[in-house]
Amino acid sequence: MQKEIPGLKEVNAVDAAGVHPLLLAIGSERYTPYAQTKQPAELLTIANHVLGTGQLSLAKFLFITADDQNKVSTHHIADYFHFVLERIDWRRDVHFHTQTTMDTLDYSGTGLNTGSKVVFAAYGEKRRTLGTQIPSFLNAFSFIKSAAIAIPGVLAVQLSSFENYEQANKEIEQLQQELNHYQEELKEFAMIIICDDAAFVGAELNNFLWISFTRCNPSHDIYGVGSFIKNKHWGCTGPLIIDARIKPHHAPPLILDPEVEKRIDRLWEKGGSLYNWGK
Repeated sequence: MQKEIPGLKEVNAVDAAGVHPLLLAIGSERYTPYAQTKQPAELLTIANHVLGTGQLSLAKFLFITADDQNKVSTHHIADYFHFVLERIDWRRDVHFHTQTTMDTLDYSGTGLNTGSKVVFAAYGEKRRTLGTQIPSFLNAFSFIKSAAIAIPGVLAVQLSSFENYEQANKEIEQLQQELNHYQEELKEFAMIIICDDAAFVGAELNNFLWISFTRCNPSHDIYGVGSFIKNKHWGCTGPLIIDARIKPHHAPPLILDPEVEKRIDRLWEKGGSLYNWGK
């Protein structure tokens, strides 16, 4: 990839997020090394090249950053997110691709091979310290069933189940209006994940990756506290909001059947046909 795409140092199509939906990348940022304000420039060129290259083009979420110290790796996922979320500026660093073709294996779009993509490009000085405690003011919101810390700087918030986009827009508009009054209290949080089970999302990193990036069609399911559109560019002044609830058009979850498991397990028990397999 480094030879194919100039400036690209590393990519990771994240297994825990279903591979295609989530792509983490590290690139170079060499256009204006003399500039006092560091912001994504070459990274955006690299991101466009990435989304136009082979199976990398299947990515739905592309996070891309540059690390002048060469200490960050896309394969150390928790550290990578920590680095990016400390620096990302949602007013500037969100770049949507709407009405695109999508990976056939991705069911989050509105139809076969239809959907959207988003690039999150972060570079520069640290903007925030990432929060690890649930803000107490959330307890006052009756429509929030529960909340958890997914990873540092990311809140998982459980609302009622998704019914349709008309209802979802009303629910999230209410959430946005309420949270808009608490932007100072939310300054340590970069993202809010709306989900069906906050405790599950917060239980481990892989749960956060799976829920957040497989159940979201960026153009339809991304919102923000203090959101705005200026000169066709969408951004937000507070945390980014991802609606990662199960939608009616999603494929049903693959759930283990206890009875089938019992029938399979007996094959490895003493006397079973696979008892000595692998010994």
